[in-house]
Formats: sequence, C-alpha cells, structure tokens
Amino acid sequence: MLAVDKTTFEAEVLEAEGYVFVDFWSEGCEPCKALLPEVHKLAEKYSGNMKFVSLETTKARRLAIKQKVLGLPTLAVYKDGEKLEEVTKDDATIENIEALITKYI
Repeated sequence: MLAVDKTTFEAEVLEAEGYVFVDFWSEGCEPCKALLPEVHKLAEKYSGNMKFVSLETTKARRLAIKQKVLGLPTLAVYKDGEKLEEVTKDDATIENIEALITKYI
C-alpha cells in the first residue's frame, strides 16, 4: 500500500489510469487505525487488480476537503481520476470495503 501526500496524490490517484483504491485516514481516528491492518490485507489480496494508496488527512486537510472527504474513515475507489464510490464512517466495515473493491475488479 503506497502512502501518498498532498504533493503526490494528484500523480498517483487523479492522473493514474485504471482503478485506484484510496484509504483516507488520520492518526487521531481510532476507527481508521482499527481498520488499517485489515485494509492492508485487502490491498495484498487484490493488488494485482487495483492500485492501493493511503492518505493521512491531517497533513492534507485542503486536499481531503477538495475530494469531499467530510468524515473518517473514508475509503474510495477512483477510476481515471474520477471518484466512483466510497464507504465512510459507520458504513466502513471490512465487509463493505471488500465489497467495494470486488465490485470494480
């Protein structure tokens, strides 16, 4: 899983071809940190089908707001720079996250 920041997000996600899964998280978000190991397992499991990146939003607040990330955790799938779908907050269960990934691969 590739860690991106406000300087690399555009190249790695918005300019990328194909599907990109983005984990928007924060060090202060306990649900985010609880999901992290499971999300990393999904990234390993499906890495051949989709690019996986994570963005720590504390250091990229404006970018997160621009991407309409209004709550954490938020996990989204992009294709060719466009956000297709996301799961966020209470809907961000590992089952829903895996369903989101498998929907697009």
